Amino acid sequence: MQRISRRIWRNLHLRPMSTSTSSPALHRFFVHAPDKTDPDAFARRLSVRATHLEAAKKAIADGIIRVGGALLTPESLLSDDKKMFQIGSMLIVEAENIEAVKTMIEGDIYYTAGVWDPERIVILPFAAATPIP
Repeated sequence: MQRISRRIWRNLHLRPMSTSTSSPALHRFFVHAPDKTDPDAFARRLSVRATHLEAAKKAIADGIIRVGGALLTPESLLSDDKKMFQIGSMLIVEAENIEAVKTMIEGDIYYTAGVWDPERIVILPFAAATPIP
């Protein structure tokens, strides 16, 4: 009988077993969704913001969105009236694959209402070096 080293046994023991009833592996993705830069982009963002936030709350509750928020201009930090100048969105999401993330982004009201610039959206696999809520 061949002995299995502790290192190999530990790796076998910790590795999830594949079964037909197991749920698919989830991966993390970073999403950078810049807003369009035309003069009406911010007004479009505000007009659909409530709908966007409702959908985001559901995705957060479902464990899909792990981190998300608005991207701001550097000038937002210097504003006397604490006005935030939003220029896009950032998300860390969990999904089976990059296509699932793309489908989610393309279904978001910010995408369909022309807030986000589809030509500049970036979706990349993400490996966190620090804990994510």
